[in-house]
Amino acid sequence: MSSFLAGFRALGTGFGIIARRPKLLLLGALPALISAVLLLGCLGALLYFGGDLVTWMTPFADGWGDVGRRALRILVGVALVGSAALLASVSFIAITLLVGGPFYEHIAEKAEEELGLDTSDDGAGVLRQVGRGIQDSVKLVLIALVGAIVLFAIGFIPVAGQIAALVLGALFGAWLVTVEMVGMVFARRGLKLVDRRRALRGHRAATFGFGLPTYLLCLIPVLQLVVIPSAVVGGTLLAHRVLGPTPRTAPQH
Repeated sequence: MSSFLAGFRALGTGFGIIARRPKLLLLGALPALISAVLLLGCLGALLYFGGDLVTWMTPFADGWGDVGRRALRILVGVALVGSAALLASVSFIAITLLVGGPFYEHIAEKAEEELGLDTSDDGAGVLRQVGRGIQDSVKLVLIALVGAIVLFAIGFIPVAGQIAALVLGALFGAWLVTVEMVGMVFARRGLKLVDRRRALRGHRAATFGFGLPTYLLCLIPVLQLVVIPSAVVGGTLLAHRVLGPTPRTAPQH
């Protein structure tokens, strides 16, 4: 329980630092706004054309009775929109961090300076670090896509499937959000996506203590503009907790 609360406090510290520094809030809100508008537009298009899409996906139901056909297509529509919303909510953060990478790196560094945390790196150049970030973001979006497909399939199970998809979706989203938010510190130390996943597996309680409130708050459109920069700071703190200080290289004789 203490580890879960530590993850929660990391997010709270992020909110506190961002609240005290409005310039950092404005800096972090701009990429989040761009990503939110883009993804909300895509979701709006899905809702608008959803009926036609569901009909196209279920041609086998055309010969069914009216009640059965309508029930199936409502179920498919709910599962489709729910999966798309999960994919959007998770990929939103990956896209936002990719778009606003330099902004969020600056925010994380300022938070580290304020809290006296280790800011050393592995000596890789800026271009190499950006390349790592793009590769990791693409991988995370693909993981989110696979997860959305699995949850879409689970959503077809009547009643229990809908509930299970919501619960599993929140847990999956929380885990993926945390993997994304700790990324800057890990990348700075030359660690890959697989290293993040391995490290967070050893700190599951802290991972969900941070990730669950972050994920759920990110579902609120306007609040996302404050949550993302705050979570960048909180994820930076959590990454330092998981990794500890950078090991010092022994002098060569």
